[in-house]
Amino acid sequence: MQSLKKYRRITVKIGSALLVDRTSGLKRDWLDSLADDIAVLAEGGAEILVVSSGAIALGRTILGLGKRALKLEESQAAAAVGQIALAGAWSDALGRGALKSGQILLTLGDTEERRRYLNARATISTLLKMKAVPVINENDTVATSEIRYGDNDRLAARVATMMGADLLVLLSDIDGLYTAPPARDPQARFIPVVDRITPDIEAMAGAAASELSRGGMRTKLDAGKIATAAGTAMIITSGTRLSPLMAIERGERATFFRPSANPVKGYKTWIAGQLEPAGRLTVDAGAVGALASGKSLLPAGVKLVSGNFSRGDTVAILSPDGREIARGLVAYDAADAVRIAGLKTAEIETVLGYEARSAMIHRDDLVVSHAGGDISGG
Repeated sequence: MQSLKKYRRITVKIGSALLVDRTSGLKRDWLDSLADDIAVLAEGGAEILVVSSGAIALGRTILGLGKRALKLEESQAAAAVGQIALAGAWSDALGRGALKSGQILLTLGDTEERRRYLNARATISTLLKMKAVPVINENDTVATSEIRYGDNDRLAARVATMMGADLLVLLSDIDGLYTAPPARDPQARFIPVVDRITPDIEAMAGAAASELSRGGMRTKLDAGKIATAAGTAMIITSGTRLSPLMAIERGERATFFRPSANPVKGYKTWIAGQLEPAGRLTVDAGAVGALASGKSLLPAGVKLVSGNFSRGDTVAILSPDGREIARGLVAYDAADAVRIAGLKTAEIETVLGYEARSAMIHRDDLVVSHAGGDISGG
């Protein structure tokens, strides 16, 4: 297993079940041990970012709401109470190692909209320059089911790629990836290293193991695709033991996901990491070949347009068999895209009534997914 001490910037994601006990609340001994690990890495020169779940779970315990399903407004109220307690706990725990901390609350729009993405990145960068540990969580007090990440695994991956982290560590209730969910299949085999997240690897994913958790192995693999495509390595390991980061350092069981050999950088990292495309364009075989060779997507290669998107939105590009092969920022609104799909460039002006862009998606705004999960600039 890779030593954590070789990495310059590490994002660590903590699940709710690791941090909060259903009856007694915050697991302070565990949090203190993790904070000690972070202090060791920071002393060695690493910058650490924390993505911490647990606000709703902690608020639920403080408010005595039990295990029943909560209405949206109850979840938001629980988050409001839990966020205060959680931020204070992180400040106290990290302070034991003479580390400063700052709380960052993000919603989906903060990383999906370019201007807010840059703002969030600037704030977190400033905290790191000031030698403070950013403690980041989804802003559950205002997020709704329509705009939330739904899990902090993908949030952590977006933060890691946004900040150029070398490594993303997902601390979970399972010690790595298996060929099948080990709780259901005693014959499941542990996988120590994943070179690429292929469809076969994705097929091994199971569901969330705890009602406190919104994620499962599937969301962890989704996170892995976002992270590794941008050149960030990822580790999935058990967080149930004390000092879980030093456990990795000691060589205890964990799955290591290698970063892409051809990572997306900068502006295209943002495009590639968009969680939910606003629409989809199904293209023909000729367009698939053109995209793979680094060309723009022309209307002539588009066979089907779906979704209600606007110019500048991120859309997914699908092969004839329905497999996503690229993402990009579309140059047309959905209504105009439907009208010009399949047309040659010379025919576009006649149909639309004005001189328009020749490309449906320009190569500069395009990120192509190669077979096996690697993603590169178009």
